[in-house]
Amino acid sequence: MTTTRFAPSPTGYIHVGNLRTALMNYLIARKAGGTFILRIDDTDQERSKQEYIDQIQRDLEWLGLTWDRIEYQSKRLDRYADAAEKLRQMGRFYEAFETPTELDLKRKKQLNMGKPPVYDRAALALSADEKAALRDQRGPGVWRFMLDQQRIDWRDGILGDISIDAASVSDPVLIRADGQVLYTLASVVDDTEMGVSNVVRGSDHVTNTATQIQIIQALGGTVPAFAHHSLLTGPQGEALSKRLGALSIKDLRAQGVEPWALLSLMARLGSADPVELQTSLEDLAAGFDITRFGAAPTKFDEKDLYPLTATYLQGLDFAAMADEIAALGVPADLAAQFWQVMRDNITTRADLAPWWALCRDGAQPVIAEDDRAFVAQAMALLPEGPFDAGTWGAWTAAVKEATGRKGKALFMPLRLALTGQASGPNMGDLMPLLQKIPGRG
Repeated sequence: MTTTRFAPSPTGYIHVGNLRTALMNYLIARKAGGTFILRIDDTDQERSKQEYIDQIQRDLEWLGLTWDRIEYQSKRLDRYADAAEKLRQMGRFYEAFETPTELDLKRKKQLNMGKPPVYDRAALALSADEKAALRDQRGPGVWRFMLDQQRIDWRDGILGDISIDAASVSDPVLIRADGQVLYTLASVVDDTEMGVSNVVRGSDHVTNTATQIQIIQALGGTVPAFAHHSLLTGPQGEALSKRLGALSIKDLRAQGVEPWALLSLMARLGSADPVELQTSLEDLAAGFDITRFGAAPTKFDEKDLYPLTATYLQGLDFAAMADEIAALGVPADLAAQFWQVMRDNITTRADLAPWWALCRDGAQPVIAEDDRAFVAQAMALLPEGPFDAGTWGAWTAAVKEATGRKGKALFMPLRLALTGQASGPNMGDLMPLLQKIPGRG
């Protein structure tokens, strides 16, 4: 059975990079009729916050990415302790006491000698008495997994055949000196015990995957099918990492981005398939193929979300928007007409409020000095309201006959005088919605 997971750390809000990982794992599970697990990586009790856990769930629910079950790593510490003990009994887990400064000096020395900057396993030569003395001096050490120094090979779902020489990688620290279990161990234990069959994550995890494969094998687990997606960059190829906080799902939602815009873009970004607006997770899943994604860094521009948002909104019928339009104060007899006119002139839902304010209160007119006399003459010819669909055509025809103006010189000054804007809905459609005309009170 296909089982995937999304394992965010609740130390901040999830962003577009996290969403990409979550969505790929979700779509793989749904396409196969399998299980999607939300796994909260909250072993860091100091930095993990309930507010972030709550927001992660709200963000996923807003996007429709429902999970089949939720797990908390903080509730599974006994399982990690059991795995650690098993590794100790196998002789694959050892305590090391070097300080960060000592490790840094070792790395620099190795680099100067042209060697890979990997941990030299000096701790293995310590006697029991030496370890006890170091514990007295420095406190508990870290616990490292002893790698088999051979090549680690796997077929990656995106990157293809991967082969990493374990001799070029340091024995990974799995438990910190303060006793905190690190992701590398917790993830392996969870993936093994929860039957995770497929893991999609960022390409920055490739080396981590190599070490995890050995830990999985040491613990007698089944190695999942791994796929490592490319990392996101900005639109010019610049590093996105410093901006990810501003690209949180929470903030994008506040800026009016629609869920389907986000999902449609992230389900195809970096693949060989074109981005198309989708409004069904079933359709997204059916068209999802992990092998269609490339390894090159993927450019992400948040501006691309807004045309998709606008397209989505344009496709909504009045019934879907009736409550929001009523909440703006649009009279019931005008509400459907208001939506019909405005739907093609908004990018986000928030754009509706200014349009209704214009219709309700009148606009601040924009009149060029050269057009003042013309606009005054035209306004004198404007009939009293209420207006209908024929008002604009009849009025501009009368103004044309009286002034001789035509084309853009006729229409643009009148649009600016009535709306204060050089673009917007067709004026024939807008006129019946205008409750006030500038200068008429």
